[in-house]
Amino acid sequence: MDDIRSVDPAFVPANVAVAFGPALTGVLWRGAALCNSKFSSESRRGTVLKQATRTVAIIAALPILSAGAASAAELKVFSGGAMRAAVQELAGTFEASSGHTLVIEYGTVAKVAEKVMGGDPIDVAILARPFFDQLVKSGKLLGGTTAQLARVPIGVAVRQGTPKPDISSVDAFKRTLLDARFITYGDPGMGDAAGVHVARTLEALGLASEMRQKTRLISPPPGQSGAQFLTGLFQRGETELVMAPISVLMESQGGQIVGLLPAELQSPDLVFFAAMPWSCQQPFEARTLIDFLIGAAAKSVYRMKGMDPG
Repeated sequence: MDDIRSVDPAFVPANVAVAFGPALTGVLWRGAALCNSKFSSESRRGTVLKQATRTVAIIAALPILSAGAASAAELKVFSGGAMRAAVQELAGTFEASSGHTLVIEYGTVAKVAEKVMGGDPIDVAILARPFFDQLVKSGKLLGGTTAQLARVPIGVAVRQGTPKPDISSVDAFKRTLLDARFITYGDPGMGDAAGVHVARTLEALGLASEMRQKTRLISPPPGQSGAQFLTGLFQRGETELVMAPISVLMESQGGQIVGLLPAELQSPDLVFFAAMPWSCQQPFEARTLIDFLIGAAAKSVYRMKGMDPG
């Protein structure tokens, strides 16, 4: 341990940094800096070094594995719910072309981040900012494996058969909110990224208190998607005006899409990325999936689901 503590963070050779990129270099630098700190405990040093070693092993193994991997694998994927419509459609194509099997779980972006932070055995995580940036910075997502998939705009829908309201400007949208009997958006308390943004938008518009009594949140139980929960609200007549990722609205039944929120009210954070967590068990196969998710076929599906690829 004394030898490790004496290492200067600049020990990473230039050729290594070029070969393996910022993910490897950054983790090694953080590990060396922490080990040099007199405030660091032995257990904390051990944890960081273990994580650094695993990161190096995963990234360094990718060229070797890509040359020799041939057998089918089972990949565990955890994705934010806003990407569900696209990922579900793409899963079958990827499985047929690669021979690998995908086991996919969906949840709020906050839930995906929680699982990654906890070291759950996830091969590919799909989530949005700011959680994505925080996890890359902490080394829980391997920076050298990240890929931007798509931006998901927030749309507005009403119950089928209801006249479409005016949402063409911020002022028109405010009037529409005030006229609605019920409004719905994702539950911020569950870590729904779009819901957090909508709640902040209502606050910024000065409408939070007026909207509170007529708000019905999208809060699906485990195993149910946001689109399925929203379909139930539409069918039971328990909502009138919905603000949610356009991909979720397109998956729902019983409603009709009015359009997108005005550009001034869109979230800059609903950009989804894919990456390998440090707990990835199938690095080569995970890399294959990530490459597929940024390919031309995937981009075509993103557009069909109302997203902006790349």
